[in-house]
Amino acid sequence: MRISHSIAPALLLLAAGAAQAASVWGFDDGSVSVVAKKSGDTIKEKLSQKTPLLKPVSLGSTDTLKLSLTAKDNGKGKRPHQAFLLLQEQDSGLEAPFPLTVKESGKAAVQLSHKDLPIQLLVAAKPLKASVVLASFGSAQGLSTPVFEVKIETDANVPSPAYEKPLRYGKKPEIHHIFRPDPKNPPKVISLFFALGVVATLPALLIGWISLGGNLSHLSKAIGTAPLSHATFLGSIVAMEFVFFMYYTSWNLFKTLPIIAAVAAVTVLSGTKALGEVQSRRLAGER
Repeated sequence: MRISHSIAPALLLLAAGAAQAASVWGFDDGSVSVVAKKSGDTIKEKLSQKTPLLKPVSLGSTDTLKLSLTAKDNGKGKRPHQAFLLLQEQDSGLEAPFPLTVKESGKAAVQLSHKDLPIQLLVAAKPLKASVVLASFGSAQGLSTPVFEVKIETDANVPSPAYEKPLRYGKKPEIHHIFRPDPKNPPKVISLFFALGVVATLPALLIGWISLGGNLSHLSKAIGTAPLSHATFLGSIVAMEFVFFMYYTSWNLFKTLPIIAAVAAVTVLSGTKALGEVQSRRLAGER
C-alpha cells in the first residue's frame, strides 16, 4: 500500500504533463476562395491542415483571394497571439506575411490582391507556397503548415512590373584609380625674374638703412654685448628664407608649417633681446 500511495502522485504528474504536451494549435472549417471582379465568379476550395491542395489557386490582376478558418487550441476555438498567412517564393525563399483578423472564438479571415503583394512575389516564375501559421504563449505547440499554392496571373494588356535585384555585398571587379597629378611650380623663368627683382632692392635697402642712421662701427660692440641674440636673430631670418626655398623646391605644406612655426618662435625670442640691446645703446646716447 505504501508503494502504491507513493506512485500515485507521480502518475498524476505524468498524466498532466502528457496532457500539456498534447496541446497543439490547429484549425478547422478552413477555406480559400478567389472572387473575380470582372465576372463576379467565385472559386472556393476547402482546406485541411494535413493535406495541401493539389492544384494551385490562380489569382488574377483584378481578383481577390480570401482565406477563412477557425483557429483551435487542443480542439477548442481560441484566439492565438499570432495568426497569419505566409506566402513564400520557392526559388529564393523570400517570404511575405499577411496577418489574419481573428475573433475571440477563433474565427479568422484575411483577403489580399495583387496590390498587396510585394513586387518580388508578383514577378515570381513559380507558384507561391501558402502556409498557415498559428502560435501563442504557453505550452501549446504552434502550427506552421502549407495549405495551398498561389499562381499569379498577370494581365497581358498591362506591362509587367519592372524589378531589378538589389545590390548584394560580394566580390567586385578591380578598380584602377587615376589620381590628379601633383601641383607643379611655375616656370623657372618667372621665378628667376622675381628673384632678381628681390635682389635688385637690396642696394636700395642698404642705402636707406645708412641714410636713416645706421652705424657699422657699433657692430663689434653690439656683438660683444649680446652675441647670441644677434647671431640667433640673423640666423633665424636666413633659416626662414631657406624654409621658403625648400617649400618651393621639394617640401609640402604639412612639412613646412611646423618648421615655420619653430623658426618664427626663435625669431621673436632672439629679436626681442637683440632689439633690447639696440635700445639700451640708443638710451645711452650712443646712436
